Amino acid sequence: MTFLSNVWVRFAVAVGVGAFAAFGQAPYDMPVLMFVGLVCAIEMFRRSATPKQAAAIGWGFGFGYFLHGWTWLVSPFMVDPERYAWMAPFALVLMCGGLALFWGAAFGAARWLSPRIWPLVFCLTAAEMLRGYLFTGFPWGMFSQGLVNIWPGQALAAIGPYGLTLLFVAAAYCVVRIFAGRRYGTGVGVSVVLVSLLVIPFSMPAAPLGDATIRMVQPNAAQKDKWDPFMIPQFFERQLALTRAAPVSADAPPDLILWAETAIPWTLDMADGALSQISFAAGGTPVVLGVQRRNDLQYYNSAVLLGPAGEVLQTYDKHHLVPFGEYMPFGDFLSNFGIRSLASQFGNGYSSGAGAALMDLGTLGQALPLICYEAVFARDVNAAPARPAFLMQLTNDAWFGKGQGPLQHLAQARMRAIEQGLPMARVANTGVSAMIDPWGRVTQSLGLNEAGFIDARLPLPRPPTLYSRWGEIPALIVLLIGLSIAAMLRQRQLQFDAKRADS
Repeated sequence: MTFLSNVWVRFAVAVGVGAFAAFGQAPYDMPVLMFVGLVCAIEMFRRSATPKQAAAIGWGFGFGYFLHGWTWLVSPFMVDPERYAWMAPFALVLMCGGLALFWGAAFGAARWLSPRIWPLVFCLTAAEMLRGYLFTGFPWGMFSQGLVNIWPGQALAAIGPYGLTLLFVAAAYCVVRIFAGRRYGTGVGVSVVLVSLLVIPFSMPAAPLGDATIRMVQPNAAQKDKWDPFMIPQFFERQLALTRAAPVSADAPPDLILWAETAIPWTLDMADGALSQISFAAGGTPVVLGVQRRNDLQYYNSAVLLGPAGEVLQTYDKHHLVPFGEYMPFGDFLSNFGIRSLASQFGNGYSSGAGAALMDLGTLGQALPLICYEAVFARDVNAAPARPAFLMQLTNDAWFGKGQGPLQHLAQARMRAIEQGLPMARVANTGVSAMIDPWGRVTQSLGLNEAGFIDARLPLPRPPTLYSRWGEIPALIVLLIGLSIAAMLRQRQLQFDAKRADS
């Protein structure tokens, strides 16, 4: 009974440690607490005797971390509570519990490979990479996401999100290993250095600005009101008024105007009148806006570039869709129970576009459009057919609630800017709309739940980064080497034990 009690206490502590570590993510932005939480989890792993015990600790740590960090997952179900509210607790618990399985598997595999601690560095990072790729991936909340405000976050430009995750876990391992060896003086010194790196904000001279000015229009249309027939005219007129407003600086009129994801309620084929009004309000300035596009029986979540007469010059269709949000796996079957995708207004969801594509914006150069969720994936940005002049995200973060979710989504947009060494113009329906420089710093922004616009100068890009050239290959090679060494040492130990048994 005492043993069971100890096991459950240990598991409960792991859940609490995970929840504590989530303070490293927005809106708290305290990565030092995330580091302390990870150190505690690794110490608990060190004391685990079996792969089963280690897996339980890893799952509990992951469950607590995701449960605290992803409470915003409830928000989409509250837009239409009469239909979907009952699903919210199940979605939150099942999503967090399911993804925590990756961490549980990592802890268990590391203990299976070796009684030592170091294999966990490679197993946990490998699990994070799998989490970002399997079943279309969901890399939200990575440790590296919590580092965008501080100096270590700049390593994203060289080694990307998984390489930085590997370094972060390795640093936590070093602290545990030093203290486990009873080298307290060294442990304190190393801890002071690491904590200093995690609390000193990134700071350097402002990024050089180009000549182009981009206007980002933020209508602040609450998701529950966005498709209300009585509210649609109000939101549309608000966006037109913000579009035609006088420039903030008389000598810097906008060269491009951005509207958010699904900025108008009409499908593209039914929106000729609305598009003409938008271009007229823009006074001939190019406009990129999000719109739903119909092609026969297929619907797409798209971004279009409008010419001076409201004509559609270019179209981009979102290709990385949100499971359950924009399309339903097994949609035909689930529709029998009234379960449909949340974000799409049509049937069981949207169709996927052809893939990453550039949008030619004339004197501004080529931009890589990212619609909402696509900015979560570093690989989607790296998939661009050529290096763009800047990144351009159109999003409707009204789905994510009023704080935690949108701010975490902004942090991921900043990660993409650092990784590529490119500026990003980000327009969000309810915020945060922002201009982000190539170091991931927000140069201008419009806060959450505000209506308005910003006219922001577009920063100049940096030279191509190492990550933009190599992607995940270096991190993957290091992971494969580390895991291979662990596997070989385990095999050697098994052979040695077998010989001892025979003798």
